[in-house]
Amino acid sequence: MHSRTSRSRQLFERAVASLVEGGSSPSRGPANYGDNPLFIERGAGAHIWDADGNKYLDWMMAYGALPLGHAHPRIVEAIVEAAQGGTLFAAATGIEIEVAEMLRRMIPGAERVRFANTGTEAVMAAIRLARGFTGRPKFIKFEGHYHGWYDDFLVNAHPQPVASLGHPHDPVKIADSSGLNRRALEDTVVVPWNDLQAVERALEINRGQIAAILSEPVMANMGVIPPAPGYLAGLRRLATEHGALLILDETVTGFRIAPGGCQQHFGVAADLATFGKALGSGLPVAAITGRAEIMDGFAWGGVLHYGTQNASRIGLAAALASLRELQRDSGAAFTHLWRIGEQLVAGLNDAFRETGTRAIAQGIGPMLQVLFTDRRAISDYREFCAYVDRGKYRRLALALFEQGVYMSPSAALHSVSSLAHTEDDVRFTVDAVRKVLGDGGF
Repeated sequence: MHSRTSRSRQLFERAVASLVEGGSSPSRGPANYGDNPLFIERGAGAHIWDADGNKYLDWMMAYGALPLGHAHPRIVEAIVEAAQGGTLFAAATGIEIEVAEMLRRMIPGAERVRFANTGTEAVMAAIRLARGFTGRPKFIKFEGHYHGWYDDFLVNAHPQPVASLGHPHDPVKIADSSGLNRRALEDTVVVPWNDLQAVERALEINRGQIAAILSEPVMANMGVIPPAPGYLAGLRRLATEHGALLILDETVTGFRIAPGGCQQHFGVAADLATFGKALGSGLPVAAITGRAEIMDGFAWGGVLHYGTQNASRIGLAAALASLRELQRDSGAAFTHLWRIGEQLVAGLNDAFRETGTRAIAQGIGPMLQVLFTDRRAISDYREFCAYVDRGKYRRLALALFEQGVYMSPSAALHSVSSLAHTEDDVRFTVDAVRKVLGDGGF
C-alpha cells in the first residue's frame, strides 16, 4: 500500500508538524486510516483521486454529504455564480427565503425554518429550543446515537466494551471526551434504542422533567441500524403522552431516504427536525425545521441562536441546486439511490455466502455497512459492541483501497450510494470484495 501512496505519506509527514494528527478531524487521520492516511486531491462523479494519482470508486461520499456525487455540474455552476456576486453579507438575502420555502414544501411539519452551519449546531439549537419551549431541563438521548460533539449529548456515542455499559434499565453514562463541563450530562437521560419499554420507563422516572426525546430515525453512526417496526411511531406516542417534544436528527438521513426525509418515509411527525450533510451538497449548511409555535421561540428575546455564517449565500446556492436535482422527474433520484444501495447490499451478501465469510451487509435504501458478525442482523448499540468484529472490517476496507474501492475504514460509519453511482460500479465493488475475501484473512 505504501508504495502506491508515497505522496500521501509525504504529505502526512509534513502535516503532522502543523496539524494535530495531520488533519482537522480524527475520522480522517490515523484513528481510521492507520499510519498512512490518504490525501485526496480531486473528485468527479462517483470517483476520487489521491495525491499519487490513484483512482477510487467512492462509497463514502464525504460521509453522506454528496447525494449527487463529486463536482456535479449544476452544483459547481451554482457555487461559481454565487461567489461572483460576493461570498458573504451576513444580512438577509432572497435565496434564504427560496430555500426555506422549498424545505417547507418538501419536509412534513416544516412550518418554520432556521439555518445553521453544521448538524452539531442544529442539534444544539434544537435542544435549547426544546428546553425553552417546555420549561423542562432534561432530554432523552439513545445509546449509539451521535449528534455531534457538543457537551450535553457527547455520551455513549462510540463503541465500548459491553461490560462497561451497565444494565439496560440504568445505562452507565460514558462521556466520549475529556474536557466536558462536569455538569453537562446531569440532564441527559441515556436509554437503549429500539426499546419502547426503556423509553417509557425513563419518562416515568423523570416525569414532568423531559423536554425532548432526541433520536436519529435510523441509527447511522453505529453502522446502519434501522428502527424496529412501529418504533418511531411509539416514540411519537410517548412524547405526546408525556408532554415532551420529539426531535428527529436527520443530519445523516435527510435528503437521502426520501425527499421529506424519514418523517415522510416512516410516516412519523416530529416536533423538530435537524438537517445537515446532504443539505449543503458539500458546503456547510444545516437547518432546524418544525412546528411554528415551537420554532417561533427563536424570535428575539426568546431562545437565542446567532451565527454570522448562518444561511451563507454560496452554501444556499449549492443547497438550492441540489434540492432541485433531487426533486427532478418526481424524485427519480431517490429511486436511483435506493436501487443502487439495495443492489450493493444484495451483491455483498452473495459474496459473503459464496466465500463462507461470516459477515452481513445491512442497511436501508442508500445507506449500508458491512458487519463482520455471526448474527443475521444487528438491532442496537449493545449488539454492535458485543458481536461486530471492527478489526476485520477495517482490514477489509484498507485492502479494498488497493482494489480501487473507497469505503470508510471505521465499522461504526457506513457507505452511501449517490446519483453518480451505476450498476457497473456495484459489480466492480462486489468483484473487488470477492477478490479480497478470496485472498484470506477474514
